[in-house]
Amino acid sequence: MTQSPNLQSPNLPIASLQTLIVAMPKVELHVHLQGATQPETFLALAKRNGIQLPYDTVEGLRQWYSFRDFDHFIEIYMTICDCVRTPDDIELMAREFLKGQAAQNIKWSEVTYTAWLHRQIPWTDQLAAINRARAWAQVELGVDMGLIIDIPRIITAEEGLINADWAIDGYGNGVIAFGLGGPEVGNPAARYKAGFDRVRAAGVPCILHAGETVGPDSIWDAIHTANTLRIGHGVRCVEDPDLVTYLRESQIPLEVSPTSNVCLKVYASLAQHTLPQLLAEGLYVTINSDDPPMFNTNLTNEWLVCTQTFGWDIDMLKKLNLNAIRASLLPAERKLQLESEFDRFVATGF
Repeated sequence: MTQSPNLQSPNLPIASLQTLIVAMPKVELHVHLQGATQPETFLALAKRNGIQLPYDTVEGLRQWYSFRDFDHFIEIYMTICDCVRTPDDIELMAREFLKGQAAQNIKWSEVTYTAWLHRQIPWTDQLAAINRARAWAQVELGVDMGLIIDIPRIITAEEGLINADWAIDGYGNGVIAFGLGGPEVGNPAARYKAGFDRVRAAGVPCILHAGETVGPDSIWDAIHTANTLRIGHGVRCVEDPDLVTYLRESQIPLEVSPTSNVCLKVYASLAQHTLPQLLAEGLYVTINSDDPPMFNTNLTNEWLVCTQTFGWDIDMLKKLNLNAIRASLLPAERKLQLESEFDRFVATGF
């Protein structure tokens, strides 16, 4: 984890701004359940199921997690999924994820879950396991999450329809939306149009990944194919002025995951990220962690390093945190509750 930086703000002393970032009630819109699995959980799952890993200690696994390249990232991701064999494994993965979110005071998370990667477990059993974890976290931790069931872009259009049916089946029972993830290159959203048409006809909103490893064409594809409610990543929109204008006028939220973008070489460094440009253009920006342990980060760390790098002050932090609350799929009443909670937190000196 990146060390908490010293932060500058025209409004608050350094320590106060850091305290605000660490302790403020948060919402996260773009994080993958499987990709958020910490080494401790990974090792526990492997031991439970008798699976040999390259390392048999948490310290060794943490070193193995260190991001090298996309192929290595996929290797770890798929090995984690291979260690999940039963509904109890899924419940453990979800509980541990929610513990980590609660530790950051993330009250609500909209979590991409690739059910297809565990298709040997019946979908109804997968969903029941996650809902048991949710019920536990609501009572014990005071946090909750909703699932975005996604199509991994590596499967066929016909298999995508199975994922669509799962999303429809679970909608209103833990499932909040239907999405698209996985490798963008050579895998357009349009391939899965039938699945998106099916879920939209059933009243399920769509939230697609687009515009990270492929440019503006991928974002337009997500918009035209599925009328995506938000855009997972979307940072390469700046390459198309017409798209920037469209996004500014429509205020489609962008789920920006800065450290992920740097690790995947969309930008050479955080300082070269287009976040300041996105904000200057008047686009709707939210901050997220994507696959946090694999990129050596979490949501709190994203706030800290971005504030240090871009010189954000308390007004920007308030704006971006409220953006996330308002762009969530929570009921209007719950959004207002979270806004009020955050406002009280800031007003009373946190």
